[in-house]
Amino acid sequence: MKVLVIAAHPDDEALGCGGALLRHRARGDQVSICLLGDGVSSRRQVGDELQLALQDRARAARAFAAFTGGELHLIGGFKDNQFDTVPFLEIVQAIEGLVRSYQPDLVYTNYGGDLNIDHAITAQAVLTALRPGCGHRVTRLLAFEVLSSTEWQSPTLAGPFAPNVFVDITPYLSAKLEALACYQEELKDFPFPRSREGVEHLAAFRGLQAGVKAAEAFLLIREVCPA
Repeated sequence: MKVLVIAAHPDDEALGCGGALLRHRARGDQVSICLLGDGVSSRRQVGDELQLALQDRARAARAFAAFTGGELHLIGGFKDNQFDTVPFLEIVQAIEGLVRSYQPDLVYTNYGGDLNIDHAITAQAVLTALRPGCGHRVTRLLAFEVLSSTEWQSPTLAGPFAPNVFVDITPYLSAKLEALACYQEELKDFPFPRSREGVEHLAAFRGLQAGVKAAEAFLLIREVCPA
């Protein structure tokens, strides 16, 4: 199977589907990771400080991809939390180009109801790029949750994340936590959601929903079953 992750920021892929990617690696699937944004340029850093932050984040993304056995594509370079300032077509076409060249079977991406504007636009752009009849062979599209974004959205503004696909990551949870250390600068002390304990608690909660010790949860956006 050819698997493609299309995420807004470096660390979304680690938080949202890191365990599933480790499972794909163990199964011998081919994994590619596409990161559209830089993840740091909204943090008021300028000049050399910003350049160092950009380099550090790209280095972290490469380290995570290597840990999970994935091929990394930093294709967009879109500025953090500013996807809404970019022509939507530009984002869609960037995704379309990668999908045409890679031809994945399964795509993971951000959930469209997230509080973070980049996550929401990424989800819409992926759905647009993967519309039927546009030269791809994707048969399954799954949306993942990202701690400190998905759960912070108000249900009065967007539909809550209601997963209907669960992946048992019990054998891979410790490795996922180890891989998350690639993004150590993004992790904070508990009870902040993006903490080691926060990731463990979410995995345990999703596991409870699925009857396993630890799970990652996804929302099935589209599935095409063979004839």
